[in-house]
Amino acid sequence: MAAIAIGESEWEVAIPEKPLKDKLYFENLKAKVIDTNLCSRCLTCACICPVDGITAVDGVDFPDYEAKCTDCGACVRVCPRFVYEPKSGLGSYIEFIAGRSKRFAGQDGAMVTELLVSAMEMGMIDRGLFAGRDEKWAIEMFHVRDPQQLAITTLGGTKYTFADVLPALKKAVRFTKRGVGVVGTPCIVSGVRKLQQEFPIFREKVKLVVGLFCTENFHYEDISRYLKEKGVDFDKLIKTDITKGKFIATMTDGEVKFKVKELEEILPSGCNVCTDFTAVESDASVGSVGSAPGFSTVAVREEPAKKVIEYIKEKGYADFGEADTSQLNFLIGHKKEREKNITKPI
Repeated sequence: MAAIAIGESEWEVAIPEKPLKDKLYFENLKAKVIDTNLCSRCLTCACICPVDGITAVDGVDFPDYEAKCTDCGACVRVCPRFVYEPKSGLGSYIEFIAGRSKRFAGQDGAMVTELLVSAMEMGMIDRGLFAGRDEKWAIEMFHVRDPQQLAITTLGGTKYTFADVLPALKKAVRFTKRGVGVVGTPCIVSGVRKLQQEFPIFREKVKLVVGLFCTENFHYEDISRYLKEKGVDFDKLIKTDITKGKFIATMTDGEVKFKVKELEEILPSGCNVCTDFTAVESDASVGSVGSAPGFSTVAVREEPAKKVIEYIKEKGYADFGEADTSQLNFLIGHKKEREKNITKPI
């Protein structure tokens, strides 16, 4: 526990102990998480670093940390894997349903878009963070404040590459007046929860957290190179999808298909130790597994998401049906098996 005197009061901040006591906190993060291949590249550490020193250009790093790191401990306080407690299973939920938006077209029912736009209409949030892409399918983050922005076609679809969601969230909480909605993979959701646990501004400003069902994500350089070798022309690429164990790249003049298992050779080490398929810490998690074609499976977990779903139903913005939890069992079990890849901490 570190105590900081402010005027006549004292502010106490709990900071994890350093396994390497004679090293800076970032050096401890590097030794315990980055160098042991536990790092998920969620960039929660980069989001909170007070000197903006942590980067992810060529792996997560802090160039010149010897000179610039203030040893504040913020990075280890928010890292979901500094003290890693793997989560798995379906998690708790209020209802488990299938939904298809009537207002938005998109992959698997467009319910992620529907959730965030409805939350904006309700006044719960005034912006949502969406991962878009450029013409080469490199990820770009967008702060969507008006549904008309969703006319940007590159905001839709699944990209299967890491996005800088949490650095974008840092900016969003500074400017929002009502609140922020954020969408992310399970590791991103865990990062948001750690930020909310440690810093009041994130508890106050982040009002809706939507998680995505996820088996793995990839580094842009790795997957773009791999897809080009498979014959994918990014100038003609329309969408990418994973269905029934196959990766499908749809282009204007045809498709490239191959078994998802083939991607294991470029599987990031941080994904190789992730056990959470359904984003169990989210307010609502969304995916295609467990529902009919054209629908999204939605696990409504917390009250904020329940209120948004009730609003959507009241307005008639989506069609709803039943989702089958048993269809998720294989992928949940597949990710649970990755727990054996976690090395013992230092």
